[in-house]
Amino acid sequence: MRNTWIMWRKELNSYFVSPIAYFLLAMFAVVSGLFFWVYLRDFVEYGMEMQMRGQAIPMNINEQVIRPLLSTEGVIGLFLIPLITMRLFAEEKRSGTIELLATSPIRDSEVILGKWLAALTLYACMLLLAALNFAFLFKYGNPDWKPLAIGYLGLLLQAGALLAIGTFISSLTKNQIIAGAVTFGICLVLWVISAVGTFETSTWAQVLSYMSVLTHYEESFAKGVLDAKDAVYYVTLIFLGLFFTARSMESLRWRS
Repeated sequence: MRNTWIMWRKELNSYFVSPIAYFLLAMFAVVSGLFFWVYLRDFVEYGMEMQMRGQAIPMNINEQVIRPLLSTEGVIGLFLIPLITMRLFAEEKRSGTIELLATSPIRDSEVILGKWLAALTLYACMLLLAALNFAFLFKYGNPDWKPLAIGYLGLLLQAGALLAIGTFISSLTKNQIIAGAVTFGICLVLWVISAVGTFETSTWAQVLSYMSVLTHYEESFAKGVLDAKDAVYYVTLIFLGLFFTARSMESLRWRS
């Protein structure tokens, strides 16, 4: 584990010694902050409108502000995750340092896990920065914190799965642009195939819908429900992504 943490620290430092981390943090914070303002404005305006009409319609800040904002943050992450993973192994290949990793006494699993954890840590920092928006809700309102915590856990698991896929793609090429583009394409497919189940009820359509990373978030985590089958799905996807990355590194070690 010591080598894993050394690799994690090295990779995380490489993000913050370049503009990458600051660009991603700023982009995520600005865009999520904009949507937070939009959802909160609509919530307040709707409440005032109902009050002026004399209608006592119950309003739920978790359902009308927090839940849509968390779903939106997942969409934002879909565009930024390829930027996080595209350099993990592609940069090592381009600079020639991948041969040093392949022939070093550090195990492939330690290298892969350290890099993936660094990418996940950066994404967690992005979520943490965006979570400052919710401080206003807790200061001036009374939202339920449990659905918020479960929603963030779902976003982390979802991101971990997509980051594992991006890690594998990055290990296949030395071109960061190709790694980022392919990662985005695969992640986008895993995102949008959930729509198949909405207009098709056959078995193949339901299977495709089940494979979507969005389905497993919207059906449980977005509602504040911790469902084991959805958590297992994300963990399985993480394992497969890292497993195929290990096989890719193993083939490189044999070639070296």
